[in-house]
Amino acid sequence: MANQHKHPVRGLRGIDDQLWRDFETATQQAGTDRSAELRRFMEWYVGRPGAEQPTKPPAA
Repeated sequence: MANQHKHPVRGLRGIDDQLWRDFETATQQAGTDRSAELRRFMEWYVGRPGAEQPTKPPAA
């Protein structure tokens, strides 16, 4: 189907709009996106083999 995503959409609750926008800005400045960084964090957090802790971008 044309509008069907390859991956299921996951919802996150309790994240205020400003934090979500700030995170998007920070990931764009790092040349990545929110989904990629959240996935990297989760893989590190659960201890997947080869996963490394994401690095925090430098302060603005």
